[in-house]
Amino acid sequence: MVGLSSSTPLVWILAGEASGDVLGARLIHALRARNPHIRFAGVGGARMAAEGFVSLFPMRDLAVMGLVEILPRVRQLSRRLDQAVEDITTQKPDLVITIDSPGFALRLLRRIAGLGILRMHYVAPQVWAWRQKRVRKFPGLWDELLCLLPFEEEFFGRHGLKTRFVGHPVLQSGAQEGNAARFRARHGLADNARVLVLMPGSRRSEVPRLLPVFGQMLALLRTTLPDVVPVVPVSPVVAATVEQAVRNWPVHPIVVTDVQDKHDAFAAAGAALTKSGTSTLELALAGVPMAVTYRVNPLTAFMVRRLIRVPHVAMVNLLAGREVVPELLQENCAPDVLAREVRKLFEDPAAAQAQKAAFAAILHGLEGPGGALPADAAASAVLDLLAAKGRV
Repeated sequence: MVGLSSSTPLVWILAGEASGDVLGARLIHALRARNPHIRFAGVGGARMAAEGFVSLFPMRDLAVMGLVEILPRVRQLSRRLDQAVEDITTQKPDLVITIDSPGFALRLLRRIAGLGILRMHYVAPQVWAWRQKRVRKFPGLWDELLCLLPFEEEFFGRHGLKTRFVGHPVLQSGAQEGNAARFRARHGLADNARVLVLMPGSRRSEVPRLLPVFGQMLALLRTTLPDVVPVVPVSPVVAATVEQAVRNWPVHPIVVTDVQDKHDAFAAAGAALTKSGTSTLELALAGVPMAVTYRVNPLTAFMVRRLIRVPHVAMVNLLAGREVVPELLQENCAPDVLAREVRKLFEDPAAAQAQKAAFAAILHGLEGPGGALPADAAASAVLDLLAAKGRV
């Protein structure tokens, strides 16, 4: 017995971090628009809660990244995995959807493989970037994989995995719809103030690595760009951590947790420093010139460098096939290097314009099939899978 009936399917969703929470919320909204009787259970954050979703346990318990950083939390993660498996076994949903967070999600999919429940993974594991042999472990983990990048459909298809490209959700993020005047008025900024966006990440394990470097960089910038106003957009999950970390900065930043305020900050910004990942695509959509920077535990960095198989870390560079934005990683994630790059972004209009020109072509390639919004394309994939198995 799976689910209550074909008209009231139960979909169990796992989102393990802030970006997955956003995807899950949009997916729930799109599915309910087509079938208001669909029920949901699982693990999610505030964005999914706003759609009426009740999380089995706090999503923040899963928001950890890095080979070394994860070790102290192995026992807690193991308990949460057991809890998720028990809930799925008890509820017997019609479909389990895991969103990103491969470290936890793929273990969950493996644990429930013998239950006869449909499984879907949303956001392809980036095995094409490093340790490509891992793809051999995926057959049998899910019934369908939803991918965000156009080349992933072909990559996973070569390995016999049913894969569907649904478009990249950044295109419906609204990042390009910010209002610069509204941001300056709300925060009392002069028209000539140089707004610098600093994006340290969405996980509690990564934020403390970038914020001290950003603070030291601002101290160097004060001598040459005294009118720079730093803005730090972060998720509510790490807001308290960020507020504590920036108390002693030489220039107190504007910490932004509201999505609209973040997009307004993008519209007002003349430059940005960001961690690698989806944030680079958000900034590209908003037309903000940027440099990408990142720092992890040295042991983690050593291991990753031996395994990585792509020439670029920044998503915009990877999609363009060349270095559109500077990548300042590990030893180059240093205050003097970052300060020099920020000055260039603010004072070299040609360099900034070259980035913006490249962004348009990159974003065009991320449009979903038939021009559908990514969440709608993902909802179609979910309903198609359920219908194929007679569950809806």
